[in-house]
Amino acid sequence: MSNTLVIQYKCPSCGADMTFDAKSGTLLCESCGNTLPVENYPVPDFEEFTEETTTSTFESESAKQYYCNNCGAVLITDGDTSATTCSFCGAPMILADRLTGELAPAKIIPFEITKEQAQEAFQKWCKKGRLTPKGFMNAERIKNITGIYVPFWLYDLNGQGEVKANCTKVYRREDSNYIYTDTHHYEVYRKVDLNYLKIPADASAKMNDEMMDKLEPFHYDNLKEFKVPYLAGYIAEKYNYTDKDLLPRVKQRVEEYVNDYIKSLINGYDTITYRHNWIDVKQRNAYYTLIPVWMICYDYKDSEHTFAMNGQTGKVVGKPPISKKKVCGWFFGVSSIVFLILELLLIIGGAL
Repeated sequence: MSNTLVIQYKCPSCGADMTFDAKSGTLLCESCGNTLPVENYPVPDFEEFTEETTTSTFESESAKQYYCNNCGAVLITDGDTSATTCSFCGAPMILADRLTGELAPAKIIPFEITKEQAQEAFQKWCKKGRLTPKGFMNAERIKNITGIYVPFWLYDLNGQGEVKANCTKVYRREDSNYIYTDTHHYEVYRKVDLNYLKIPADASAKMNDEMMDKLEPFHYDNLKEFKVPYLAGYIAEKYNYTDKDLLPRVKQRVEEYVNDYIKSLINGYDTITYRHNWIDVKQRNAYYTLIPVWMICYDYKDSEHTFAMNGQTGKVVGKPPISKKKVCGWFFGVSSIVFLILELLLIIGGAL
């Protein structure tokens, strides 16, 4: 059964499925090795897609049925998924109706790290854990590793700030009889007008905001205009929060940037007392952008640990378990060293 809402790229040479290859930056056919540039590959006309070939068997739009064009199997997805793979034949499926209108991304950072590279990088990261259990440092315990394009908003903002402060510098001098203190008073004024570009904010309700924040920085030199073929072979989520929903959080972050910058301009004083501190942050633009993330599920002692890896830089974030034995060993080792240093100082002091 044909499904116009499902995009599956086929190799023009052998007819096999093609996926986006992070290593070459092209669509790759693993069957015959044929590659096609993403920029030159035909992009479907979303306006032609209709709802006739999808079936909703739920009262809400939380889930839909799609038919795989490769094997005809029925795939049920939740309402946030815009790209996935067929559970039966493994063919990549891009759900075009979830990439139209307001749901169409403006930008994308393509994956630059392959699944094999991600697994190797995670294994190296595991070995760096000095306080993790010995058995945990084994990447073979990886239950699954999934490439996901996580929805972000990238904000361009303008931050203005104005500060008035009373500051002092204290000078001390002394002679044989007295200590003299001279206090000089200053009125300080600073005004700044700053532009901050592409401040990221995770727009998915499924993802942990703290974990996504720690994946930064992202390198925008490879930020590209969104094209559908980049999604082939990966999972992609659509945003749950609009740019207006996340704006207060981003404004608070930029307000701190502006405040820190102004403080850096007022230095060399002994005391600073603010009389007026005004900061105003305004949104200029917001770009709906898909960011590459490898999500790693790791089994250890009948429990799962979730880690995230920046699909562009390889940076890993997550909280591994802590070995109580290693913590105790580290504590007693440090304590012993401190005790020996104190003993040595006492001996030297006694000799003097």
